Amino acid sequence: MTRVQARRSIGGLIYFAVAITLGIYFTFAAVQGDYGVFRRVEINAEAAVLRGERDRLALDLADMRNLTHRLSDNYLDTDLLDERAREVLGYMRADEIVIR
Repeated sequence: MTRVQARRSIGGLIYFAVAITLGIYFTFAAVQGDYGVFRRVEINAEAAVLRGERDRLALDLADMRNLTHRLSDNYLDTDLLDERAREVLGYMRADEIVIR
């Protein structure tokens, strides 16, 4: 084996080692990186949780708007007013018995 052939085989070996190293690096980045497959799954799971929280908050907002409307000047629900006065102010009628 001559010196030129030895350099060619070492050069080819270095070329393939660099190519394999880059391939492994890019494969790792595609799976584990900031924009990889695992990060995508994590983002989708977080989005599902946030959508659920958004829907729950929308229901809470609708309930609050309903209660606000029922206690407004234009529409007064006396049962709701009585309930709120009892709960917040601790009111009760004279003919009631309180059990705690």
